[in-house]
Amino acid sequence: MNGIEQRLRGRLEIGNGMGAYLGEPRIRLLEAIDTHGSISQAAKIVPLSYKAAWDAIDQMNNLAETPLVECSTGGRHGGGSRLTEYGRQIVVLYRALENEYQAALDRVAATMASSGEMSLPQMQRLIRRMAMKTSARNQFAGKVVALREGVVDFEVGLRLDADNEIVAVITRESAENLGVALGHELIAMVKSSSVLLLTDPDLRTSARNQLWGEVVKLQEGPVNSEVSLMLPGGKTVCAVVTHESIANLGLTLGSRACAVFKASAVILCTYA
Repeated sequence: MNGIEQRLRGRLEIGNGMGAYLGEPRIRLLEAIDTHGSISQAAKIVPLSYKAAWDAIDQMNNLAETPLVECSTGGRHGGGSRLTEYGRQIVVLYRALENEYQAALDRVAATMASSGEMSLPQMQRLIRRMAMKTSARNQFAGKVVALREGVVDFEVGLRLDADNEIVAVITRESAENLGVALGHELIAMVKSSSVLLLTDPDLRTSARNQLWGEVVKLQEGPVNSEVSLMLPGGKTVCAVVTHESIANLGLTLGSRACAVFKASAVILCTYA
């Protein structure tokens, strides 16, 4: 291998203590939004699909303590978007750390080459195996604020922000493996197919989790549509429902709706 191939390169990722959620493509997306004030234009520059850009923004806002991007309702190619001051600070921090990070990797690579204990390809394979991805569309970081212990199950209350809280039910074994305790930070994941929508505030349901918000995205597919609700505080929750359901509920951009899902549909995870 030549010198270029032997260089150890890494991807700097920034998280909130619950795992990584911000890396180079998303930083470029944030920078482009700051420049152009448009998600569609920013997505083309990165490049990302429009849907992937929206999904990235939703996840960043959901996992951050304060939203990085503020979006106004306006349809698929309308409305506007802007970086918050917190978002700009994150971009500046990332770029500052990026240079220091690569310098540190260069020093590590030099040490590895001189010791001969592990090759760069071996290190790269190990890192790939440790990487984790999930298909769950909704991911939230929160702090455990309530615990109810049963004979078999644990009921865990997770506060997402000042306005929103969700409940999960997991087995005792899972709670022990995660080390769940009051004040412990966890990530909650909910598949979009597990989320139901309703618009009648007087309608009663046995589902423990009910999050009210404003419809900010309607993306139609061949059979179903993806609906995103903006919750108070800037977080979003996504549901996949039929076209008929959207028509029956009268869902449009800007309308108010509630995302409903069972406590058993929430998956909790943490990082060692």
